[in-house]
Amino acid sequence: MSGLTNEGGGMNGDGGMGDGASGSARGGARVEASGAVVKGAARPVGSARPVTTPASRMAALARAELTLLGRSKSTLLAAVLVPLVLPLSLASVVEDMEVQDVGLTTGLVLLPAAIGFSLLFGVYSALAAIYTARREELVLKRLRTGELRDAEILTGAALPVLATGLAQSLVLVTGSTILLDIPAPEAPHLAVLGLLTGLAMCAALAAVTAAVTRTVESAQVTTMPMVLVSMIGSGVTVPLELLPDRLASFCELLPLSPVIVLIRGGWTGDLSAYECLRAIAIALAWTVLAVFAVRRWFRWEPRR
Repeated sequence: MSGLTNEGGGMNGDGGMGDGASGSARGGARVEASGAVVKGAARPVGSARPVTTPASRMAALARAELTLLGRSKSTLLAAVLVPLVLPLSLASVVEDMEVQDVGLTTGLVLLPAAIGFSLLFGVYSALAAIYTARREELVLKRLRTGELRDAEILTGAALPVLATGLAQSLVLVTGSTILLDIPAPEAPHLAVLGLLTGLAMCAALAAVTAAVTRTVESAQVTTMPMVLVSMIGSGVTVPLELLPDRLASFCELLPLSPVIVLIRGGWTGDLSAYECLRAIAIALAWTVLAVFAVRRWFRWEPRR
């Protein structure tokens, strides 16, 4: 059919590209089959959709998630205020412990405990509730139909909570240094490594917990075992140095234990190379196991 053209140029009767039609397209016009010229309706030749990267996609998702987080008063309260209040209630208990006998001070017990509370409540519990809420609202399912990959969806949704946990930890370190007269860390790289490892591990464990959580309300129940076990056995409320040797050896294998060991060791500087590598190995093992569980069992559609 002579005269039939497309947006990017016409196909003439003998199969060649029509120069006139192509020129019209380049000029911002489209030639219809009737011969009418529609100006400004064609996309310039050579133009393409803006190229998105994983970083830009996750950043956009993180901005949207940050807005939703600000609207959820209960989640924001649990993520921000609870970790700041709990260490204050623990201060009188720690003062009655004989922590000086194991080379610790009240400040060196309360500071890792405060960061531990931030990881448990501000990151793990809050993120488990967020993943569950987004799944039940079909948000995760809709996101999977776009350009975002599974890992990008989970990471982007976690970024605001992780940033909040990081900022909260910095505030706790500053406040503890001033109020508890804690000296500068002897090995700051270990403290930073422990905090970053704890953030990554708690995010992965939150996704695992969300996989077995039916509703946002039940997330308060499904996260409780991890919270209670970590508070009691991971050195958050009671230093592992005060526990019997066999019990302490077992508790060192709990998920949050290596994080507390690295953070406290960063301030005391008394961790040997073996103790440091052992703590890192335990933390990485829990993180890898959690990531595997997420890839295998995470649910993207509502649980019915």
